[in-house]
Amino acid sequence: MSVSSDQPLAVELAQWLTTPVGQYVQSWEQKKIDGMVANVFGYHALQIGQPQWDLLRANRIPNKGRTHSCWDDARQNDSDVALYAEPENLPLESQSIDLLILPHVLECSNSPHQVLREAERVLVPEGRVVISGFNPWSLWGAHERIPGLDPIVPVPAHMQVSLGRLKDWFKLLSFEADRGHFGCYAPPALSTKWLSRWAFMESAGDRWWPVCGAAYVVSAVKRVAGMQIIGPAWKDKKQRVRRAAVVAGRHSGAMRASGHSESKQS
Repeated sequence: MSVSSDQPLAVELAQWLTTPVGQYVQSWEQKKIDGMVANVFGYHALQIGQPQWDLLRANRIPNKGRTHSCWDDARQNDSDVALYAEPENLPLESQSIDLLILPHVLECSNSPHQVLREAERVLVPEGRVVISGFNPWSLWGAHERIPGLDPIVPVPAHMQVSLGRLKDWFKLLSFEADRGHFGCYAPPALSTKWLSRWAFMESAGDRWWPVCGAAYVVSAVKRVAGMQIIGPAWKDKKQRVRRAAVVAGRHSGAMRASGHSESKQS
């Protein structure tokens, strides 16, 4: 399936997800993301892109929504779209979201680092982001680089963001990766029949070549360094004088008690 130049890559990906191989990837990612977000709490959760695919279904945050970056495409489907926005420029207040889901958003953008920077901006401290993507170092990625072969996924190999590269970006933006999975170890195949025949590769891949899965899902937490509130200097001085007076009072009291005890003994 080749990428068309007359529509956004995210729309191409949405169409690809309806194919047998796309359903194979979608099923694996849905299972992993369900487990990652089930126990994430807060007030607001948002899925950026692919609104026809509900990746927040296992989460119990009360206010949940999905965005779409293509107005024309969103009007043609029945998905529950809460917001139309570009992932690189989210019209949201800083530190307003507790959970963000980015399904293949980075690799569908011409500015993936800006997308991640926006995610860091809108997340609250200790907020969580969950990202999925294609692994350029998998069998599928190698298939993309062989001349004359049709690509398996609609995202070009040069736009795919490896997990190692993503972790480097995390360090620059105060994210801390805490969970991650590779999956979809079946060799490049386009039919349900052959995908089912290679189903045993999932358990074998997790054991023998875990970093070679065709897709990955990673979860990261936004860490913010602790802050110390500094009060007015006059207030600190007054507290120090008060503490000194209390200590002096206790000391003089102890001295009087000691002198009284000695006088009784004599």
